[in-house]
Amino acid sequence: MALETTKTEVGSYFISNYPPFSQWTAAALDEVRAVLDSPPLTPPGKAEPAPLGLYLHIPFCRKRCKFCYFRVYTDKTAGDVETYVTALSREIELVSRLEVMGRRPFRFVYFGGGTPSFLSAKQLTSLVDRLRANINWDRAEEVTFECEPGTLAQSKVRTLRDLGVTRISLGVENFGDAVLEENGRAHLSAEVYKSWEWIRAADFPNVNIDLIAGMVGETWDNWKDTIHRTLDLAPDSVTIYQMELPFNTVYSKDILGHQIETPVADWPTKRAWVDYTFDGLCAAGYSVSSAYTLVKDKNKVNFSYRDNLWHGSDLLATGVASFGHASGVHYQNEPDWAGYVGTLERGELPLNRGMKPTPHQLLVREMILQLKTGRLEVGYFGDKFGVDIIDHWRDAWRQFHDEGYLSFDRQHVTLSRAGLLRADALLPAFFEPEHRGVRYT
Repeated sequence: MALETTKTEVGSYFISNYPPFSQWTAAALDEVRAVLDSPPLTPPGKAEPAPLGLYLHIPFCRKRCKFCYFRVYTDKTAGDVETYVTALSREIELVSRLEVMGRRPFRFVYFGGGTPSFLSAKQLTSLVDRLRANINWDRAEEVTFECEPGTLAQSKVRTLRDLGVTRISLGVENFGDAVLEENGRAHLSAEVYKSWEWIRAADFPNVNIDLIAGMVGETWDNWKDTIHRTLDLAPDSVTIYQMELPFNTVYSKDILGHQIETPVADWPTKRAWVDYTFDGLCAAGYSVSSAYTLVKDKNKVNFSYRDNLWHGSDLLATGVASFGHASGVHYQNEPDWAGYVGTLERGELPLNRGMKPTPHQLLVREMILQLKTGRLEVGYFGDKFGVDIIDHWRDAWRQFHDEGYLSFDRQHVTLSRAGLLRADALLPAFFEPEHRGVRYT
């Protein structure tokens, strides 16, 4: 994406991996299987293999948000949910036997979606009991669980705490009911406040609130009210995403199919709203943790999932359409229900496509992801990859410095506020030439 772009066009903006997902293919699966069937690699200069994480995709939702691009289902019965939970449990059983596990404990576990909290307390307990027949996360420093406010009940929140969840991420997005309804959210603001009482009473070590800047119908007054209400709740962390329009959302299909104008706020407006949020939360004692996240007490709150992944940890991904990374190789599971469930019923891992990045591509991946934190340690990349990133990308650093997006010296690269607000727009400058003009997903 060009930095001077102002209109929110259809296409992916947020960057979560490299090389782009569109470059992953089924032809790489033999290499993926070979890696999964081998002991974990030990990174250069390290005495032990990389840390290990686990992702579990729960693809059910009460409604599909009009901006959602994830693999989710809104029409499944209780029987379908049981079929999926059985398949996921079977996948965990197969994963637990992989050589790449290497007897490593899970350092972090992430229940994502979809809406993991769509499952009832009974279904959650049944799922976790079946998972623990093959794995455990007793030594994990973080177990994150994504929640939609309207799916919660006091008993369910207590169950999550009892099951070892340490971090709740609550998908609030906005406090204006009209905005929530327009964008297809299943919950309204009253459900946020109701669920908040239960979550706080359960005393989770970290409670995060997700917000989205640029939802259809948002205004300056609405956004200021949303930030005011967020500060009143005083969560341990706040994550703000800038609304985008990936190709398979309801909004994107309307724009492309009916040739209508984008209803999403432009990039300067979204960045102004996030800038306002950064100012307001910092004035209230929060600290900037990344281009998206602020924390109330940085000595209490860490982001094991984020920080380990962005430093090259392994992530064993389970569930339909989920993305994993092991010993330097990327892979994705079967992206549809029939393929995922059917493959597991045959007793096979539901692998769909993959990619084996080159050493240089792994360097690019870690560098661009860590740049999202707002600061790079130059020596880290020299030690791990044998590359001086300042010399290697000097033209890009100079250009972004001259534009006011960052500063750099021989030890560090530091994003300015302007750089943080457009971090994802900076990253393609570091892509290899063949990946700068391709579709990301």
